[in-house]
Amino acid sequence: MSRTTTGAGALAALGAAMLLSGVTAQTAQAAEDRLADLPMPTTHLQNTDPTQAVGGTTAALGYAVAPLKGLRLDPWANSSADVLNNGVAVQPDNGMAPVASSALTGPLSGGGGAKDLPLAGSLLGVLPG
Repeated sequence: MSRTTTGAGALAALGAAMLLSGVTAQTAQAAEDRLADLPMPTTHLQNTDPTQAVGGTTAALGYAVAPLKGLRLDPWANSSADVLNNGVAVQPDNGMAPVASSALTGPLSGGGGAKDLPLAGSLLGVLPG
């Protein structure tokens, strides 16, 4: 951009700001004059029924949480690029059963969501939806 173009743009922006500030002040004064003649509103709020308020909130929460519980967490699930498809197993020397990571990564590499995880799935079962 040349200096002339930049200067002309700055001058146009300054002129627009000056015009808008004048219009805004006139509009605000006119609105204040019209509102001065109106009576002050009197409002009486009704009592809120807590059972209906809580019932509506929990019903809406179920619709909001249900898609999140089933959301696919591994974008590469069931593909050749899935890094969670590889498992690691360790066989202890003392004759214990092998410990493998596939129990944790299996539900994710199969395309599951948070509700399919071993521990988190049971905890998410408490939420509605």
